Amino acid sequence: MIQSMTGYGKSVIQLPTKKISIEIKSLNSKNLDLNSRMPSIYREKELEIRSAIAKVLKRGKIDFSLYVEITGEETSSKINDVVIKEYIKQLKAVDGTGDDTDYLQMAIRLPDAITTQREDIDEDEWKIISETIADTLKKIDAYRTDEGNALEKDFAARVENIDKLLEAVIVMDPERMQGVRERLEKGIAEIKERVDENRFEQELIYYIEKFDITEEKVRLKNHLDYFIKELNSNDSNGKKLGFIGQEIGREINTIGSKSNYAPMQKLVVQMKDELEKIKEQLLNVL
Repeated sequence: MIQSMTGYGKSVIQLPTKKISIEIKSLNSKNLDLNSRMPSIYREKELEIRSAIAKVLKRGKIDFSLYVEITGEETSSKINDVVIKEYIKQLKAVDGTGDDTDYLQMAIRLPDAITTQREDIDEDEWKIISETIADTLKKIDAYRTDEGNALEKDFAARVENIDKLLEAVIVMDPERMQGVRERLEKGIAEIKERVDENRFEQELIYYIEKFDITEEKVRLKNHLDYFIKELNSNDSNGKKLGFIGQEIGREINTIGSKSNYAPMQKLVVQMKDELEKIKEQLLNVL
């Protein structure tokens, strides 16, 4: 079973004085790349949040967001009335032509007129938030699994296509080798000088071995079977599937370079096309 690195999860909780929205998005990445956005009051819990995310999602470009909307009578900002009254008194002393409203409007914009009290996280509140983060991680994990199921079906279909093309190559190979032999014999026949039969047989064996793709066909079949085996394993390992994909590509390329036969090279091109589509999607596998 494989998992995609693309995922999305969102949860909303309503507390007595605030509504909290938690959102997690993920895209493909070679490593865990986590970006978090949250109010400063929750920053002390960032390492805990990162650890929880890394444990579940393991790899990918992750965006974590925690939004807070105040819905009750709660604010951390307070008017410093003592300071404001002192500002108004001083402003009147400098210029006594204005009224109290004018002085108040000026005073409220001066330093320390508004004070912000440092909030501490309520542990009961954090417990609820922490549980909601865990639920959101379950949602994005399920999303990744669903995406992985779709990818798995696509991979299996494309590997099957390559396997069918390989069978066509195997069927075609005797005809190709006969063509190689005939071309060599025809080339020799056109030479006017007498040919040493023993030397000719040696050269013929050399060229036949040079164009022989028996080992490549066997290895390619083994790699395709291995890919499907890993695809159906319990763990999602996109990097390992990527390595197997490279080996598949190596055998396909060797068959293409050795074939020297247009109909077989057309099959090789189709194999390469299927493999490229597999490689593109493998970048998104966990």
